[in-house]
Amino acid sequence: MMGLGTAASSFAIEFGPDDMFSLKGFGEVTVTRANNQCPAATCQLSPETDRQKNWADAIKQGIPLTRGEEVFSQTQLWLGANYNLGQGYKLNASLSQNWRDGKADVKGFWREKYIAVSHEYYGTLTAGHMTSRAWQFADYPFGTNLGLSQAWAGTGAAYRNLTNAIRYTSPVLFVDEGDLVLEATYDGGSSAFKTHKPRFLELWAHYGKGPLSVDAMYQNTRNGVPSSFGAAAFRSPFYDNIAEGKLGGSGQSVALLQTVYQLNPKVELSAAVRHNRWSGAYAVIVKPGPPDDIWNFPFNVDWSGSMNGVPNPGYAAKSTDFALGARYRMDKWTFSTGMAYMGKASTANPSERGQSNSALVNTLQATYNYGNGWEVSVFGGMIHYRKRGLAPLSMPSNATLSGIDSRVTKAGNWFGVGAKYQF
Repeated sequence: MMGLGTAASSFAIEFGPDDMFSLKGFGEVTVTRANNQCPAATCQLSPETDRQKNWADAIKQGIPLTRGEEVFSQTQLWLGANYNLGQGYKLNASLSQNWRDGKADVKGFWREKYIAVSHEYYGTLTAGHMTSRAWQFADYPFGTNLGLSQAWAGTGAAYRNLTNAIRYTSPVLFVDEGDLVLEATYDGGSSAFKTHKPRFLELWAHYGKGPLSVDAMYQNTRNGVPSSFGAAAFRSPFYDNIAEGKLGGSGQSVALLQTVYQLNPKVELSAAVRHNRWSGAYAVIVKPGPPDDIWNFPFNVDWSGSMNGVPNPGYAAKSTDFALGARYRMDKWTFSTGMAYMGKASTANPSERGQSNSALVNTLQATYNYGNGWEVSVFGGMIHYRKRGLAPLSMPSNATLSGIDSRVTKAGNWFGVGAKYQF
């Protein structure tokens, strides 16, 4: 149960005294071809600007939609250590990093760099770098198994990477003939910020009974970078505390419920619901140019407006997203289909920032297990926006999936092939 969020592997390399150390990992490559693309580098007038700044809204006119290919590679390694302390206590440590297209996923953040002490009756206490449960379980196994990893785990109000976290995980509790695990995680973020102190709190509960598995997660955060990127890192409201005097506080939270039901040995059904909440963050220049003004990280701003004397105010917003899926196993083949719906947002913002838009994502994939850690897959998907315009507020960009930009098209699709090796 404690290994639910890590790469499954029966080929881990064990070494050292009494096999105290272990090394495992995976590598994958995918090639995807999508239609109705309008890449930001050629379409957006300010290609390096994120969607929360209104000068990123404008697109060039007369740029034709194109088909394009993307080659994506990902590698991750885990180095673990386990030591028996005696009297039922065990010492565990993990060092893990993820590389995407040859570069560390998030500069300055490890996927895992922690030490833990566990006991069968008292639970586990962990400290260090780790990933949040709200991203971890949305990504794997739930999203990955349905071809929804990016669409489901890469959207919403969650944060992923933690650096100064403390986590307590209860032992397995037996409730109503099922297994229950409870957990709490806290991260104080960067200590350099004194006025707008970062704070991250996450609660997780897992219940399994027979063919049913349920995971409930709740994150409540203050003064991280406001975003709708579910794989965002949590540390501070800005990268430099010199600007703290010009910043305002902000917060966001997410409540996520995911269920998987094993209908029979071949058929597995999945469902999830997610509620996002953002406080909003006003926009302000923290360092005037030249060459360019440096802004804070705003969210859901009424640009050129004002509220209570504050120019460019940020407004609170909330939205609800859903996901469904099914898998069918046939010998070495696994077939799956998934659906994710990004709902419209509720907000008092008088400016349109994507709150009136929604998106429906559908996927199909087939995976063949060659054995000895090798898998190959073929996959396809489509996205349909409610209307042309800014993408739904729970999506981090206007072209989150395969470069299909909601500002220039209402729909698009993609297909691809991939290979994965894990040990």
